[in-house]
Amino acid sequence: GYENSCKMLYMIKAVLFDMDGILYDSEYFYMQGTVAQMRAYGYDGPAKNIYRIIGTTMQKTYEMLYDMLDGKVPLEVIRENNERYFNVEHPIHFKEIMFPGVPQALQQMKKMGLKLAVCSASSYDLIVTSLKEMGILEYFDFIESGENCKRSKPYPDIYLLAQEALQVRKEECLVYEDSKAGIQAGISAGIRTVARIDNRFYQDQSKADILVKDIHELTELIRKENNYAGSN
Repeated sequence: GYENSCKMLYMIKAVLFDMDGILYDSEYFYMQGTVAQMRAYGYDGPAKNIYRIIGTTMQKTYEMLYDMLDGKVPLEVIRENNERYFNVEHPIHFKEIMFPGVPQALQQMKKMGLKLAVCSASSYDLIVTSLKEMGILEYFDFIESGENCKRSKPYPDIYLLAQEALQVRKEECLVYEDSKAGIQAGISAGIRTVARIDNRFYQDQSKADILVKDIHELTELIRKENNYAGSN
């Protein structure tokens, strides 16, 4: 009815991006490495259980892995081994795992006058390092690492901070996510949430408002909506 037609007429002015699994395909990289480490500890349960760490903080990840190992491996050992595995033995090359066409899509979004933010549970330094390495740092107006948030995803804090910082209304934002926790964070913030379809890790994406296959489909969606809103 009347309310819906009004709702449709907000121009989209900002996109709030998650980073892992959204700008680059790190989930695949991290899951392979984490499963390998867990097998080395003697974990013989399904890999599916390990995939539940996607979208959580590192602290929560270590706690979940510790529980899966029935407390047989000390938390500190899990942390140290994990850090060595990914920082020293298998460092991630962000440009190599960047999703195809991300810089071009971000460029188009900036041309459309959109404000862009990255809202990730990773550390601020890691976010900046990876965005620089991918050559896309300049496209973002705001970066939030969750280091300033009391509560991490699935709580909405990080998205509410970004929305306020960009000075846009919730109705003028989209959140772009992949993980269950991230989608919940966007929804709880009261912002329409778009999920990048990914069935490899059994992530529950059913709560997302919209599903797209990639960032190009997202860009087209925004273009169409803004043309529609502009013509009314």
